[in-house]
Amino acid sequence: MRFVLASQSPARLGVLRSAGFDPSVVVSGVDEDAVAASLTDPAPVELVRALAVAKAEAVFETLIGSHDGHADMVIVGCDSMLSINGEMVGKPLTPEAARERWASMAGKTGELLTGHAIIRVENGERTKEASGTEGTTVRFGTPSQEEIEAYIASGEPLQVAGGFTLDGRGGWFIEGIDGDFSSVIGISLPLTRRLLTEVGVSVIELWTRPAS
Repeated sequence: MRFVLASQSPARLGVLRSAGFDPSVVVSGVDEDAVAASLTDPAPVELVRALAVAKAEAVFETLIGSHDGHADMVIVGCDSMLSINGEMVGKPLTPEAARERWASMAGKTGELLTGHAIIRVENGERTKEASGTEGTTVRFGTPSQEEIEAYIASGEPLQVAGGFTLDGRGGWFIEGIDGDFSSVIGISLPLTRRLLTEVGVSVIELWTRPAS
């Protein structure tokens, strides 16, 4: 069975590989702003779930109509955003936005919300789907201005939800979390396992064989 990750995130790919999977990566190309704009005042969990579903759907449409399709596969779409100070924030993208983000969240607590969506394909036909969300509380430290400027200069926070990582340089500035570690990195292993079970797939079916 082919496992398709509908994301270009190296962190998500790394989590899955460390957990025994060997995913195929197919980038969805979804316009996240357009998806968000199509929703009417969504709750935070509804937003991340809708974005994850849109990404899985886009990759399904791409694969099912191409030679890259597979008779038996599962496609997993993911999205993560940080809920803090009463708003949902995604990737800062620019140094200026990252600087403002850290100024507003230093010393505070936020919730990293992750949405996952799975589409199962059997014998070339779409048969089942499932989606869900996971929330993890993140307690931010108070880095110095020098530390923040060096962190921004590294480029790491610009392309990650909330402007921080837990498993990289950003980990120095996180006091702790309450919840799922893998979810904060980008893909929740517990949530993915539950959703795979819903579509009739066991994680052990997808584990790579140990090296002989």
